Amino acid sequence: MLDLSGSGGGVKLEEGRVEGAKIIANGNDNKKFKGDRPPCSPSRVLHLRKIPSDVTEAEVISLGLPFGKVTNLLMLKGKSQAFLEMASEEAAVTMVNYYTPVTPHLRSQPVFIQYSNHRELKTDNLPNQARAQAALQAVSAVQSGSLALPGAPANEGTVLPGQSPVLRIIIENLFYPVTLEVLHQIFSKFGTVLKIITFTKNNQFQALLQYADPLNAHYAKMALDGQNIYNACCTLRIDFSKLTSLNVKYNNDKSRDFTRLDLPTGDGQPSLEPPMAFGAPGIISSPYAGAAGFAPAIGFPQATGLSVPAGLGPGALGPLTITSSAVTGRMAIPGAGGIPGNSVLLVTNLNPDLITPHGLFILFGVYGDVHRVKIMFNKKENALVQMADANQAQLAMNHLSGQRLYGKVLRATLSKHQAVQLPREGQEDQGLTKDFSNSPLHRFKKPGSKNFQNIFPPSATLHLSNIPPSVTVDDLKNLFTEAGCSVKAFKFFQKDRKMALIQLGSVEEAIQALIELHNHDLGENHHLRVSFSKSTI
Repeated sequence: MLDLSGSGGGVKLEEGRVEGAKIIANGNDNKKFKGDRPPCSPSRVLHLRKIPSDVTEAEVISLGLPFGKVTNLLMLKGKSQAFLEMASEEAAVTMVNYYTPVTPHLRSQPVFIQYSNHRELKTDNLPNQARAQAALQAVSAVQSGSLALPGAPANEGTVLPGQSPVLRIIIENLFYPVTLEVLHQIFSKFGTVLKIITFTKNNQFQALLQYADPLNAHYAKMALDGQNIYNACCTLRIDFSKLTSLNVKYNNDKSRDFTRLDLPTGDGQPSLEPPMAFGAPGIISSPYAGAAGFAPAIGFPQATGLSVPAGLGPGALGPLTITSSAVTGRMAIPGAGGIPGNSVLLVTNLNPDLITPHGLFILFGVYGDVHRVKIMFNKKENALVQMADANQAQLAMNHLSGQRLYGKVLRATLSKHQAVQLPREGQEDQGLTKDFSNSPLHRFKKPGSKNFQNIFPPSATLHLSNIPPSVTVDDLKNLFTEAGCSVKAFKFFQKDRKMALIQLGSVEEAIQALIELHNHDLGENHHLRVSFSKSTI
């Protein structure tokens, strides 16, 4: 028996049985995770669950690489688990903070990360560890600059000592708005983006963007400098900043620290909510496109690319690709893996007693126009949701997967199906398949609709609109209370009493209230509109 633990408790592995090693721990890492395990205190050892069986050591290491040096790895493929040891607790904390709102994916499957109750990994002389150690040594060589980056010209292959992880970005020919979220979406293809600050200087839209690692900044500059975001306009001009770190005070549409979700929005921010999805780490589930040898060739297929303004052809970034002759790992970017351009989502772990096609239509309709919903006849905790296009499917998946609904944690992934089939005439269906393609409740039918500017992650605060003058604070509070919610705060907008914010007891309550009360008839030909808000009261 070999002890792999530090002071945090013993993990015993029988020699010769590492691949399917039975972990006997006085901690909880080996127990089936039920979502209610008390969180461990921060540790530089991280426990990864739901690892795909065919994943490589390089791919697992790549999850931690943007946040600092990875010092050890233990793969337990038989258990679909792994332990990753970072060089410092600080690096592990940054990694967990980044991946908490945005689930990372390996080979199109979500991977779950939490602190281990072990303080270090001791894998000396452990059988079957040769591949893990070889992968760690390869990464170390790349990070130290002793190995040239494959696919890069010889004179550009290494990062200069002291090179900044911060890029200065200028957008020329700004014919269409470029938001903080758009920048995050583009630059996340090349590594973990920690912070962004946008501003206007000399009548030019500019941004400062900080990566976790200078290597990521180097790759992004090489690939993106001079590229157009949209056809023939919005040209990226990129240089390294003299700053080595950014200090972000507020999370709003002008600046964001993706490792600090607790920052205030700042005083005097406009109440108009910024375009696309605030907190867009969710748009691209895998934020890593990492170091040489572990990076896939990365394209920007239109299906997973930018929301191109109406009237434009395919995004000018469409053909952009990084080629690498030594791709050993395949990190899956949902939408780029599976079926490109797929607009159908597989939604699992639903509550079969409470979920309905209409409920899924309303909830997923916050992030796009839902055309069809099918709850599986023989397995009612699973459903297919067909969105209007792949961008909307991507948006819905990233915002809703991992949220609690009717007591269960919903999971959403891209489906293998290209479309949801309607039942044949006379076929038994129990009303589980619905076609909503002509529904009047679609939020995004009109091109340029202001609803595109009000897409936010689920939150305990809801934005209410289309309120008739006769409806009072108490009327609305009672409406939500009768729906089973606990109302924590409420306020009408000062300038427009047709709108209000209501803060409920939890995000789960807010999700269920939105499903139940969106389009509720308030009388006087007014139907209540409900959406998630970025604000708190």
